[in-house]
Amino acid sequence: MKKFLDILLIALLITLIFSFFTNNKATQNLDGWIAFKISDNSYTIPASVKLNISNNSTGALVMNSCSDISVNYPGKENISMDESFCKDLNIASGEKFTLDYSSQYDKFSDKGNYHFSINQNWEKHIETFDIKHKWTFSKLFTAMFYAPIYNLLIFLTEILGHTLGWGILALTVFIRMLLIWPQHKMMVSQKKLQTIQPKIKQIQKEFKGNQQMLGMKMMELYKKEQVNPMGSCGFLLIQMPILIVLYNVILNVMDPTNYFHLYQALVNYNLHDIQANFFGMDLLSSGGIVGVCLGITVGLIQFVQVKLSLADKKASTGDVVLEKKKDESDYSQLMPDPEMMNKFMLYGMPVMVAVFTYTLIAWVGLYWGMSTFFMIIQQLVVNKILKK
Repeated sequence: MKKFLDILLIALLITLIFSFFTNNKATQNLDGWIAFKISDNSYTIPASVKLNISNNSTGALVMNSCSDISVNYPGKENISMDESFCKDLNIASGEKFTLDYSSQYDKFSDKGNYHFSINQNWEKHIETFDIKHKWTFSKLFTAMFYAPIYNLLIFLTEILGHTLGWGILALTVFIRMLLIWPQHKMMVSQKKLQTIQPKIKQIQKEFKGNQQMLGMKMMELYKKEQVNPMGSCGFLLIQMPILIVLYNVILNVMDPTNYFHLYQALVNYNLHDIQANFFGMDLLSSGGIVGVCLGITVGLIQFVQVKLSLADKKASTGDVVLEKKKDESDYSQLMPDPEMMNKFMLYGMPVMVAVFTYTLIAWVGLYWGMSTFFMIIQQLVVNKILKK
């Protein structure tokens, strides 16, 4: 054992020494050269091409983004960039700079192999990359979801004073109105499911151990009470792609490549007019005091919504709690403790939502808060209807 530990110690020492000299060598080689690197070897149309420049020389790097850097494509030698893009670059020693070609996305509209030619200090650096079309599913997803939602957000933002916050709130209301019927059906189904919990427990107890009869009786009960136990799944399937698209839309709302997706009526809209500040909140940042306040607010709204959805739960599960006291072991085999599940939904869920809101960029909290507030109104309506 001692010999084995000695060998292990020697191997570790050799590794550390090798790593030390390797790192030193790599650090020493940084002096005296300038690195040009494409951020990605392959892009899809519309392409947001970026060229990373690292000045590891001893002096400042002075060059022009157009005259010293040319973009070539077979049949299109030295593609001309817009005059507004051409500027002098002054990159100090040891600094890095990213030259963003997003505003020039229309210059990369053909698929194929492109290459940068960079002339610096009598040396020529060449970086190559490919431009490809999106694959069929991605194009379909963009056409059906991304482009319509993006254009709607831009339209709403434009008519509401170019304020992104008002645009997001208006878009949230619009989406909730589209989903109001499936959301209503889901809420009704969940509420009915709560009221028949004692009957479900009774069936589970009577046919314990006979899965076939249990399944048949449960289906009969659902049919009789007109309850769909999977009622929320369909709504989630509808909502999920919308949430994914919305996140990407707002995250990249001011990306110049999105001009590619603008409809003809909005093609002249200037994305730089969009104001991300909303009542002192930077909607494209996260954390800080704003994140804390927003997280607490959205968490409280979520608490109210869950409280309303479980308003009659205690009455509908009272028999179940008594059953648990009579036969604890039998109850544990039927299903998880509903009281525990309710407590998690009532207290755990709002805390999770508050933490997520603080962690993610501020517009997510704005959207989630408005969406949940809309659900509170719906829940009040559902509760009133079912009490009649």
